[in-house]
Amino acid sequence: MIQIENLYKKFGKNEVLKNLNLSIGAGGIIAILGPNGSGKTTLIKSILGMVVPNKGTIAISGVSIKNQWKYRREIEYLPQIANFPGNLKVKELIRMIKDLRERPSEEEVLISLFGLKPFLDKRLSTLSGGTKQKVNIVLTFMFDSPLIILDEPTTGLDPAALIRLKKLIQNEKEKGKTILVTSHIMQFVEEVADEIVYLLEGNIYFKGSIHDLKLKTDQTDVERAIATLTTANA
Repeated sequence: MIQIENLYKKFGKNEVLKNLNLSIGAGGIIAILGPNGSGKTTLIKSILGMVVPNKGTIAISGVSIKNQWKYRREIEYLPQIANFPGNLKVKELIRMIKDLRERPSEEEVLISLFGLKPFLDKRLSTLSGGTKQKVNIVLTFMFDSPLIILDEPTTGLDPAALIRLKKLIQNEKEKGKTILVTSHIMQFVEEVADEIVYLLEGNIYFKGSIHDLKLKTDQTDVERAIATLTTANA
């Protein structure tokens, strides 16, 4: 699905990605983790074409993304911070995204799932952070695409919405989709991820299953295992 070779990105004097190599197969949930400044966001934005690397290649489904944009139609992206136009109503935003994408969508099912019907006529500027995140989730999952990228998807969610999100992610996985997730909530990662990619100082320090991670760090849960990786390389 995704093949990354010798990816290098520098912002000024700051080397963010250092000849990073990563192969991600089709299907499954991959958590991309690492301390602040490890390069997670730059890696994701490079895959999305929002950041142009200084060197290296990225291919999706065997096709290089360099100087391309149409491939993004097959990716759904949930950003960590969604800056919606505050004057729009929720239903207006959803309609606008549908008109832009011109693809079949399943927003009604998702609106019902996350209890957004009472908010459809509300302006986005009046919504709480958690409700905005639910809108963000609807916009991300209402189209059928093979690759989904979720940047801190649990932010602001109440326990009931979090349970629904986890089930939604698992349902998409069962359809054969590839889902990349970043999160600081290790319990969430442990519950949903099939594989973990741990970035450190711009390169990959660990890639493998949760079982392999626990064996490597001699820990019994993901939170302690990740803490062990971080402190061991501090």
